[in-house]
Amino acid sequence: MKKIGVVVGTRPEIIKMSPVIRELEKNDIKYNIIHTGQHYDEEVSEIFFRELEIERPDKYLDIGSGSQAEQTGGAMIELEKTFKEFGTDILLVQGDTNTVLAGALAGIKMGLEVGHVEAGLRSYDYRMPEEYNRRLTDHASNMLFAPTEENRITLEKEDVWGDIYVTGNTVIDACIQNLKIAEKKAELDFELPHEFILVTAHRAENVDDREVVKNFVEVFEELDHPVVYPIHPRAEKMFKKYDMLDRLKRNDKIYLVPPQGYLEFLILMKRCEFILTDSGGIQEEATAPNIKKKVFVLRRSTERPEAVEAGYCTVVGTKSDDVLDHIQDFDEEKWDPDSCPYGDGRASEKIVDIINKMSE
Repeated sequence: MKKIGVVVGTRPEIIKMSPVIRELEKNDIKYNIIHTGQHYDEEVSEIFFRELEIERPDKYLDIGSGSQAEQTGGAMIELEKTFKEFGTDILLVQGDTNTVLAGALAGIKMGLEVGHVEAGLRSYDYRMPEEYNRRLTDHASNMLFAPTEENRITLEKEDVWGDIYVTGNTVIDACIQNLKIAEKKAELDFELPHEFILVTAHRAENVDDREVVKNFVEVFEELDHPVVYPIHPRAEKMFKKYDMLDRLKRNDKIYLVPPQGYLEFLILMKRCEFILTDSGGIQEEATAPNIKKKVFVLRRSTERPEAVEAGYCTVVGTKSDDVLDHIQDFDEEKWDPDSCPYGDGRASEKIVDIINKMSE
């Protein structure tokens, strides 16, 4: 039986790998969880794993922050040592972070079998470092677990070397499994307003731009429903820098709350009317059958075109007039999106079945 290494480094990776980890456990497959520590310290990381009711990492590397090169290079060095220590044969990485690219490069240069969960996503927005990470990882991997047929076509057009498997997206598995946990464990530390709109805005290309921040504030002020905005400290800093934070705080319909835990955020998505976001993962989570919410994407492009085509997401840009026009045209009562474009919640089962056959 070959040994599986599951590499994670950020909260979204842990979330999307959690169903895969549960499936490995269910099938009695030997695995190690390796956490690079790209975003979180060891204590916070352990709390998060405990909340999701999955095994804590076998190794925590504490890579931390730094430049793109420092973070990627540091992770490669430590991951190579760890793969040797654990005798890893098959490596699983997920998504598009520096951790993912570092894991794929370190693994493939050691002759390991590398599987990329969530392969084939493209935004073609070359301002985003994630676009390079996901593309390079796809071309370095032996197994490409594509969420959709569209992702498969993208990979085939790029003539990747690895084998392509259309599995669905593990984020749907995660939403189905983890919302049940959230309904038992989540604790919001503020009172939710009635019929609220959920907002997340954190991307550097948005919050670092004074004009974009001004447009966002104009949108929030004009919305008919209360706004709940879990604001990231860095985004809060930029709103303050551009003299927009006090303006938000003075508006009693805008609820600025601290960043929420994953379980709490699932509850917010479940209960809101619709979502405004510049996040990628939320565009997928909103399509889960137990969430099913309309998303207005505060970006010029998206690497989730399937969610747009299915009617869940609309890319609205960042200009206030455009955003508000799209929201005004949205009729919730007539909204009838297609079924979830990212699978039936069995992606992790399909991935582990493929891994299981390879590891025998």
